Amino acid sequence: MKKNILRQCKGCRNVKNREEMLRITLFNNSLFINPNSKITGRSIYVCKNEDCIKNLIKTKGIKRGLKFSDGEIIKETEEKLKNFLILP
Repeated sequence: MKKNILRQCKGCRNVKNREEMLRITLFNNSLFINPNSKITGRSIYVCKNEDCIKNLIKTKGIKRGLKFSDGEIIKETEEKLKNFLILP
């Protein structure tokens, strides 16, 4: 039996099952969108919907949640998140 692991979305603050969310991981001063949780490191979670991702970007949730201050890498990750929404 698989255990349900709950995580809080940094965009909407709702608690959901980890499998329903995107994981953004900081590893070796790089950020990874990590939907299958294969990369270890400090991570935050966000729902897979447009409103939560927009709110995460607007409130600078990646910077605060991961305690990471490299603005260029954060901008690249935000663009990847926006593109993730466009892809099916």
